[in-house]
Amino acid sequence: MLIAAANNLALAQGVRERRSDEFGPVVRAYLGYLDAEREVVDDRASRREISPTYYRRNQNRIRALRFAAIRIARETGNDYLPELEAVTRDEFKNIFDPLPKAESLRAGTVINHTFRFLSTVRAGEIFYVFARLDPYEQADLIHGGREAAQTTTQVAAPSSAAQTNAAPHVDETVRPRRAGAP
Repeated sequence: MLIAAANNLALAQGVRERRSDEFGPVVRAYLGYLDAEREVVDDRASRREISPTYYRRNQNRIRALRFAAIRIARETGNDYLPELEAVTRDEFKNIFDPLPKAESLRAGTVINHTFRFLSTVRAGEIFYVFARLDPYEQADLIHGGREAAQTTTQVAAPSSAAQTNAAPHVDETVRPRRAGAP
């Protein structure tokens, strides 16, 4: 028993050392946060504060988030992670209104200008992993939607500025962009 515990400790330290070499400080911090969440859930379960069903779902959710975070970090090569949400189909009502159809979700689909669907992860049960859009991405989507609507209306009925030959307003604000999107 003692030997098995020592082997598990050595294995965990090896994983942490390998993680520190592979990922930057942001990804390492997020993975450390997930480790801390797992410890909290374990502690609450050991004190019988939560049901076995709740315990399993949260352990599986943490596993799904870990898998998604590592995949994003490896694919992008960036030390950046969006805010991730992993939910089961029956939990859609907790974050979406109106509810999207799970069958119609494709990677990259944006829902309610708030979440981008990334993938499904099977971690005991199927979790749908979403990235919360940052405020800049949300503004781009909303502004892009208005711009498209304005373009459509301008084609149908020219604006008063076009009728009076006035110069159109040009938005000269520039904001920095992220290096890449997951």
